[in-house]
Amino acid sequence: MTPSVTAIRRYPVKGLSADDLTAVELAEGKAVPLDRAYGLLHGPAAQDMDRTGWRPASDFFTLERTEKLAALDTVFEEETRSLVIRRGGRQVTRGRLDQPMGRMLVEQFFAAYLAGLAPGAPKLIEAKGCAFTELEEPTVTLLNLASVRDLEERVAKKAVDPRRFRANLLIDGLPPWEERHWVGRVLTVGDVTLRLMALMEYSPAWDVNPATGARDFNALPVLERGYGHDRCGVHAQVLKGGRVALGDPVALL
Repeated sequence: MTPSVTAIRRYPVKGLSADDLTAVELAEGKAVPLDRAYGLLHGPAAQDMDRTGWRPASDFFTLERTEKLAALDTVFEEETRSLVIRRGGRQVTRGRLDQPMGRMLVEQFFAAYLAGLAPGAPKLIEAKGCAFTELEEPTVTLLNLASVRDLEERVAKKAVDPRRFRANLLIDGLPPWEERHWVGRVLTVGDVTLRLMALMEYSPAWDVNPATGARDFNALPVLERGYGHDRCGVHAQVLKGGRVALGDPVALL
């Protein structure tokens, strides 16, 4: 089986659900367009609205500490820059993120939904020239689906939804944990050339069920017991931009 891309995902608002794409144009040295382009600030960080560059995860409401975010289904409409938020299949709010009134509508919803979880009202902020990811350097994240299947079948003994790992490109057709040998190497995906930079470290967000919002999986001890490490997935830097589409082949150079 030739390794290929089976899913392409971006997360327009850090901590919220993904948009599934059929194709994406990647640029040299950049993240997936609109991936983690917005974030919900809380507490003291919300008072510093002028600083819109890279920020640590602790500045934001994220799944690491706010698992109830996973109970929301969000869609970002790129043409109108609108965020649509649904809960239980019902739309609860909608707002254009490029307009003050639209951002206010979204912030008001989250102020009520997240009431009591942090001091101050949530503030929606847009990244400028970066993405609100774990690393300061823009990366694209890859997930080997065979590794996830091996984790659930041999160690966890329960279903493990790949969405827990919040990766951009999901790849199938590789041996389990093959990505652990990729760091420092160069990979082609469709028209794009990537350099594999670092393995993705455990995040408490992996413990959260993306379908229910329940914290129902202890990923860290499961990984350490089964494999002696806490990594799953890999960060990659775009060396040569281009188009990636579903079904595109993946190959190491």
